[in-house]
Amino acid sequence: MLGYIIKRAIYMVPTLVLTSILIFVLIELPPGDYFESYITELLASGETVDPQKIEFLRQEYGFDLPAYERYFKWAFGMLHGDFGYSFEYQLPVRDVIGDRLWLTIIVTFFTIIFTWAIAFPIGIYSATRQYSWGDYGLTFLGLLGLATPNFLLALVMMYFAKEWFGTSIGGLYDSEFIGQPMSWAKFVSVLEHLWIPVIVIGTSGTAGMIRRVRANLLDELRKPYVTTARAKGMPEFRALMKYPFRMSLNFFIADIGGILPQVISGAEIVAIVLSLQTTGPLLITALQSQDMYLAGSFLMLLAFLTVIGTLISDIALAFLDPRIRLAGGVSR
Repeated sequence: MLGYIIKRAIYMVPTLVLTSILIFVLIELPPGDYFESYITELLASGETVDPQKIEFLRQEYGFDLPAYERYFKWAFGMLHGDFGYSFEYQLPVRDVIGDRLWLTIIVTFFTIIFTWAIAFPIGIYSATRQYSWGDYGLTFLGLLGLATPNFLLALVMMYFAKEWFGTSIGGLYDSEFIGQPMSWAKFVSVLEHLWIPVIVIGTSGTAGMIRRVRANLLDELRKPYVTTARAKGMPEFRALMKYPFRMSLNFFIADIGGILPQVISGAEIVAIVLSLQTTGPLLITALQSQDMYLAGSFLMLLAFLTVIGTLISDIALAFLDPRIRLAGGVSR
């Protein structure tokens, strides 16, 4: 196991290097750079442009250098914890992210808990009572949740909250905390506003997980070892939880590789609709304005979390299911 982990960790290095090159190339592909976009915005708003100032900024941040030099400057800076400078916000990338990163982690954490707490009991119920009225009803609700776009559900909830209760449910905290550092009062305000985005973002994920839990558990319940456990007189609930439910969790563990990047990216479209102060809208804005260091740092962090999550899921699967082997070979 230790050798497998070390080998996988070594493979991560060229993967991340190639990913960083691809990210840099994709950000560089659109014609022009941030400063050209900035000049276009100034001219469109009727403001004057100082060419000398723009040229000074372009030289100050290395945009007069060849592309490969800028790539190495950005890549080596990240190795030392320097993620670059955000031109859009005129701040270091670390300062721009600030509380947004913690707010995104809070929203995603509670969304994951909400999804698991609802999906697993309903999935187990549907699998153990296949083709019952309860199974049909829950299946219908699951398909409805899958078919409803998150942003549309957010708009509907905002409308009814305004019409029925006369309140706005946008944002993650009260307006008095805008621009304020994280404090206990701000954290309490976040918790008070949290339930709406958690329900909206978690709806489709919950519906999808219910279907997967049901399908995987049904597949395990039909296997001979379940019949053997029942024949030996093992209580039904224990026989269910100890063997088939455990084996049906393989897909759940495999999803860890996708869960970790979601902690940072969040639900971008829902965040825009609900005016959430998370990192998702920040990433979209950075990509639109060609804010290279901000967008590139975000994408590299997502890539790093993806490879880490994949490694964790592979190791966890090997411990969870002895049928999974970490290396090929002929068994006798």
